[in-house]
Amino acid sequence: MTAAVASVNEPLTSVFLRAVRGEPVPHTPVWFMRQAGRSLPEYRALREGVGMLESCMDPDLVTEITLQPVRRYGVDAAIFFSDIVLPLKAVGVDLDIVPGVGPVVANPVRTLADVEAIPDLTPAHVTYITQAVRQLVAELGDTPLIGFAGAPFTVASYLVEGGPSREHALTKAMMFGAPDVWAALMAKIADIAAAYLEVQVHAGASAVQLFDSWAGALAPADYATYAQPHSARVLARAGALGVPRIHFGVGTANLLGAMGEAGADVVGVDWRTPLATAIAQVGDRGVQGNLDPTLVFAPTEVMTARAAEIIEAGRAARGHVFNLGHGVLPSTDPDQLQRLTEFVQTYRLSD
Repeated sequence: MTAAVASVNEPLTSVFLRAVRGEPVPHTPVWFMRQAGRSLPEYRALREGVGMLESCMDPDLVTEITLQPVRRYGVDAAIFFSDIVLPLKAVGVDLDIVPGVGPVVANPVRTLADVEAIPDLTPAHVTYITQAVRQLVAELGDTPLIGFAGAPFTVASYLVEGGPSREHALTKAMMFGAPDVWAALMAKIADIAAAYLEVQVHAGASAVQLFDSWAGALAPADYATYAQPHSARVLARAGALGVPRIHFGVGTANLLGAMGEAGADVVGVDWRTPLATAIAQVGDRGVQGNLDPTLVFAPTEVMTARAAEIIEAGRAARGHVFNLGHGVLPSTDPDQLQRLTEFVQTYRLSD
């Protein structure tokens, strides 16, 4: 890391940053994927009548939404409020986020010409992101901000399918049947994602997380051939800025080693894989996770007992950041998440 990045982006007292760098920590740091969102009444009130993408493009709304869970829970890191398709919207792709459905693309990508029609992202496309990050860093103080982007495979799936998909049939048809189009599309998205993360880091983000929500749809050999090199490109560009990199996917029990090798400093683990199993796969890297998001609906003593098991298992890793094994569910009781945060932050590792 260069001195300039460290002085601007790295709160010196951050337990989270120490953990992701594999340094000793007084307690396991904790934050939650989707900690800002529909589980919070203050979020629902703020978003009333405001579309998702519209809220992601308003610096003041992004700032307030990102800060809400930090104020409420006192988590050890903030995650930048955005959406994985926001960079595509910023460069002019005709898409919207439809309530109850997800991202919907008006003209799905089918040909090389379709790929070539997608502009590259520049800082000028997302000046509101720069403004929001700067505002957040000024407000957060010693709490670090995690930058955010979608991994190429997941974003490509939305572009090819035209929306969410369970089978990813059109995506795989392109991947296997039109490899030249696929390679061009993945390279395009990788450059857009990398540029988007660079904007956030240059504005003050202290770490980044690359989300590959749909990577679990791939067999290991196909992930290594068709997805990993493009995620590696994104993570390499982020790493060149000196910030730690977290790489997370869902249903990726058989991909964790490869996801780490793509360039992650920390590999996010979903709730399906025991943390000890994941640690054995990722090598000399940290791990993040991985409480089942539904356990916050269990009695508090059940939830915290499972959390303790995860914290203890995390001791075997180079570093451990406590999180859920996926995002906070919309019907989660914020008070229960508060209790979980306090438990993790006050838990003292056994000798």
